[in-house]
Amino acid sequence: MSTSTSTSVDRIPGLTRVESTAPEDMINECLAMTRPAYPHEQVYGRFCTLEEYVDCPPEQVYDYLRQGHHLEEWTFSVRNFEPAGKPGLWVGDDRLEEGTRIFCRVAANPDAMTVDYHCAWDQSDQLWMVYLMRVVPAMLVLNRPGSVVTWTNCRHPNYDANPYPQSAPRPDRPWIGEFWDLFHAGHLVEMRNLKTILEHRHRNGEPVSHPPLRAVPR
Repeated sequence: MSTSTSTSVDRIPGLTRVESTAPEDMINECLAMTRPAYPHEQVYGRFCTLEEYVDCPPEQVYDYLRQGHHLEEWTFSVRNFEPAGKPGLWVGDDRLEEGTRIFCRVAANPDAMTVDYHCAWDQSDQLWMVYLMRVVPAMLVLNRPGSVVTWTNCRHPNYDANPYPQSAPRPDRPWIGEFWDLFHAGHLVEMRNLKTILEHRHRNGEPVSHPPLRAVPR
């Protein structure tokens, strides 16, 4: 005998659904959960997500983001990307800390307009620093031209301890995880850089994307 989805989930304890909770009780619960201020750790302790409106067509925003060499333009400190000797892999300098090399591979999906940067400091065996970005047509969600860009980082366990200390350029080099509490603020600065570049070029009729200065890894 087949069982409906509703019947099957009714047997799972701990759910809050209209079948067991009156709407007014749900509203009161949400009000109790909503505060005028939240501790930084509660908001950004495990995940760090930003969003921004960009006055530039989504197809152009996606095309810009999917080309990894543009990270040299809108990020604060990633520079000098070049092929790293493996298919699709870049290596460059993260000038946030002197002597630090950063490896990056781009995973892009044109249908969903997602661009994920798989990165790591010092080594390329495990690209565990993953920056998840998505471009959404603003007409779809805001009823206006342009794009909405979202950017999420997850707090991988490696942020808490460097799993490859032998690869660091020097023993006293600070670890990227030490900056986690500043990720939202730092990434907000970079998101504003992204917005400024894209809007400036689009507004002035300039090409949004530019070819890389060095060879593109294949």
